[in-house]
Amino acid sequence: MTASAADLDPRTRRLLEAPIVPTLLKLAAPNVLVMVAQASVGLIETYFVGKLGTDALAGMALVFPIVMLMQMTSSGAMGGGISSAIARALGARRRADADSLVWHAIVIALGFGVLFSLALLFGGRWLYGIMGGSGPALEAALTYSNWVFSGAVLVWLFNSLSAILRGTGNMAVPANVTVVGVVFLIPASPLLIFGWGPLPGMGIAGGAMALLLYYLLGSIALIVYLRSPRSLLKPSLAALKLRWPFFRDILRVGLVGTVSTVATNLSIGIATALTGHFGPEALAGYGTASRLEYLLVPLVFGLGAPLVAMVGTCMGAGQRERALRATWIGAALAFTLAETIGLLAAFFPRPWLMLFGHDTAMLDTGIHYLRVVGPLYGFFGVGLGLYFASQGAGRLLWPVIGNLARLAVAGIGGWLALRWGAGLTGVFAAQGIALVVYGLVIGSAIAGGAWFGRVGWPRTTSSLLRRMAQA
Repeated sequence: MTASAADLDPRTRRLLEAPIVPTLLKLAAPNVLVMVAQASVGLIETYFVGKLGTDALAGMALVFPIVMLMQMTSSGAMGGGISSAIARALGARRRADADSLVWHAIVIALGFGVLFSLALLFGGRWLYGIMGGSGPALEAALTYSNWVFSGAVLVWLFNSLSAILRGTGNMAVPANVTVVGVVFLIPASPLLIFGWGPLPGMGIAGGAMALLLYYLLGSIALIVYLRSPRSLLKPSLAALKLRWPFFRDILRVGLVGTVSTVATNLSIGIATALTGHFGPEALAGYGTASRLEYLLVPLVFGLGAPLVAMVGTCMGAGQRERALRATWIGAALAFTLAETIGLLAAFFPRPWLMLFGHDTAMLDTGIHYLRVVGPLYGFFGVGLGLYFASQGAGRLLWPVIGNLARLAVAGIGGWLALRWGAGLTGVFAAQGIALVVYGLVIGSAIAGGAWFGRVGWPRTTSSLLRRMAQA
């Protein structure tokens, strides 16, 4: 029997009925806070590791794209699949299925965590070598990488538990846990890196150890909440029964999203490798400057997570028109946020870069990158916003195509720039053009009706809604 609207949880009803803009902003506020806090984790590490010298900073620049690949896969790609599946189940009033999805999400997290550990512990030296690492910078990268990826399961578990709660429309609890964790990390990171009193410093390995402690304590806190009476979801061991349809419901969104995430990180990884041809100082400069692009991912995710929940819940309830309107509103907000940050970085690059080092060559490379690519960050924001909305809708083909197009432009364009002697300017210009292609491909496809049939020329909202009504 179908439950009446009165039986809906207030969070679910808000996603289906409340005004879109204030609802998205209200849900995004704590989520943006949690994403800023989570991004601060990497910035805090970079700040203190930068005190160890340019080689340590270059080593972190090599590892950081891979760490962010794991973060974005677990939180954004597979996490989006988890949130989307739970939101659609709740929107269709399938509460028992939503409870069961919790266990399936945890199993997926543990499996992927082990895969990341094995891949980087055994393949790290080869990977960082082809990315341009050598000498002391490569050794620093391996030290940091081996520590971080030995605990990859903790990163996956924390991000998956957070995604479970966000799928119910609960953005506050993951936000609170993350902020408390960052407060813990601020003293823990320098303490483990440099030591204090009888406690010896661990160097760059100490930053990795502090990071793993952060994820361990955060995972424990989220598990405690899920088992409390305040949790909307009630996963019980007695009802634990793993079924393929539930895995498929998460993986059909999460795996496709993973392809998109891998393409995003490959684009930056390729740029890292190309920049490595100009020496460790240039590598450190690009790695430090490109962290701002990585910072955009969690910031837009702050908007994207409630967008996944709203679009997914509306699609589950059959409210296509509301889902599409929420999508374009979210994309506009994402563009505004990303473009504002990009323009500020382009006009005032030095304050950001000098947080992490003062080497002249490093600063010159970082400033050059931000001035070339920063003004185009808005297109990156649009693509990300539409990617998250597509996760909620369970329609991820065009975000993947957009990301692959970005990868092709960034990789081929950067290679041609080196071949033709265009130097760093050419390499960075290719990255900027790739961002434009990324945003335009996804936006044009959704505007052309990709979610509800064959893609055509971009349409006005009214004509697209008429087409939806006929589908």
